[in-house]
Amino acid sequence: MKAVVVGAGSWGTTFACLLRDNGHDVTLAARDSEQVAAMLETGRNPRYAQLADLRGIKPMMIGDAPVADADVVVVAVPSRVFGEVVEGLPGNAPVLSLTKGLDPATGARLSTLVRGRPVAVLSGPNIAGEIVRGLPAAAVIASDDLALGVRLQLAAHSTTFRVYVNEDVTGVELCAAAKNVIALAAGGADGLGLGDNGKAALVSRGLAEMRRLAEVAGARPDTFAGLAGMGDLIVTCWAPSGRNRRAGELIAQGSSPAEAAAEIGMVIEGLTTAPVLRDLSRRLDIELPITESVCAVLDGVPLTELLVQLMRREPTAE
Repeated sequence: MKAVVVGAGSWGTTFACLLRDNGHDVTLAARDSEQVAAMLETGRNPRYAQLADLRGIKPMMIGDAPVADADVVVVAVPSRVFGEVVEGLPGNAPVLSLTKGLDPATGARLSTLVRGRPVAVLSGPNIAGEIVRGLPAAAVIASDDLALGVRLQLAAHSTTFRVYVNEDVTGVELCAAAKNVIALAAGGADGLGLGDNGKAALVSRGLAEMRRLAEVAGARPDTFAGLAGMGDLIVTCWAPSGRNRRAGELIAQGSSPAEAAAEIGMVIEGLTTAPVLRDLSRRLDIELPITESVCAVLDGVPLTELLVQLMRREPTAE
């Protein structure tokens, strides 16, 4: 398979290596000419997934990448530019989205921005640094086109990266977006030293929020017990290297959202997704108290004040 991976961040770089290791012809396309030059010269990505050996992968500027001739275009860019990127892709090859978020301008699921070509999404508990080191991981590929999902499953599946297929695109995408917002809250619990009981309660209720939202949007309930739901939520909320969890921790300890993002040095999707998710829930008339609280903290309300408000909510059935 000829694959072009658009986006040379940590996950895009790592996924390019997974495809390369499975024998595919892989181009890794980036926007930064200095980054491309460094990858060509050193065989390493100077900024992201630095342990990844890029031998056998062709680093290239996006404008020069052979997108029109590709069998699949893997898109691993921030949600805020996803629509712009997929709109400008030449050819009609299927798109496999690795991006976890919603369109900030419209609140739409990202796969709905891909027009005129088949689309699939990949999600799951996938910490790039672990996968680069060859540690075992699993993911799910969702697509309305089951044949495409199976084809991409076989292309990416290996003895260290197990891939499942799922036809619930809505559920997989909304889980992938919402879990980053819950991870910000989980990081806040870490930053305040609230303990494992409190954090586990928060994450459990976060999963309930994710399920409530996606079911109204037409998703399948069993998606939330799988890799895209519970699996990704667990790793995002507990992994020390999880950027959304770490951002929440830093904000709880006094950093502004901008300062937290600058210290981490990578895109924090939860910061972009939280207000989009809140606005979507209000349009759908769904109650998402943790998401509302995360947005309030990002707007400057003290986290300790919001914690008291959450704990004082009226008792109810689970």
